[in-house]
Amino acid sequence: MSIDVRPISIGALAAHPLRGERGDCRPGHLTTSLITVGDRRILIDPSLPARVLAERLDERAGIVPSQITDVFLSSFRPIGRRGLELFDGANWLIAEREREAIGVGLIQEFERAQEAADESLMEMLKQEIAILQRCQAAPDRLAEHVDLFPLPGVTPGFSGLLIADSKWTTLIASDAVPTIEHLEAGQVLANIHDMEAAQESLREVIEIADLLIPGRDCLVPNPLRKW
Repeated sequence: MSIDVRPISIGALAAHPLRGERGDCRPGHLTTSLITVGDRRILIDPSLPARVLAERLDERAGIVPSQITDVFLSSFRPIGRRGLELFDGANWLIAEREREAIGVGLIQEFERAQEAADESLMEMLKQEIAILQRCQAAPDRLAEHVDLFPLPGVTPGFSGLLIADSKWTTLIASDAVPTIEHLEAGQVLANIHDMEAAQESLREVIEIADLLIPGRDCLVPNPLRKW
């Protein structure tokens, strides 16, 4: 069965530390990718606002949001789901470990907000909990040739997708590999959940991927692979 992987939108860091940038230089957003295999259309990290993302789907793939069958979130961070509302008819998927870890944290925050009688925070947390409850635990295999690939570190259950065909192994790594500069420098994002785990995930990406899609860049060959 043929498989098509294409970028819908190329992400960017608000400030790129490996270019010497400080402060917010631009709006930060994740690369959004589309996998088409058989009758499945799997969208990864709908990071752009809904209206803009709908335009990108038309420009890059000639489809409308209702044609997306599945949305996969590499993590539950808000940056990766700004356009999620567009895909109410799709399956929302996230790694089970991420779903459980975030769920525990949200419940604890909600209980603290209740004790403090913080109505606005409680309402916000209710919305977050509702979104998380709508997300299903992603299976180990999302579709033929498309497998869940745990990359913990940025968040507890951060995960990418591994696409293996007869020629190449492609890894949608999201922010486990933020940019090509981070990959070449062997660096990960600062201010993440577990730095040691993130560095180990980066090493695993380098070992397994022929091609990869970073969190804030386009499809690139693994520059550390001997071609």
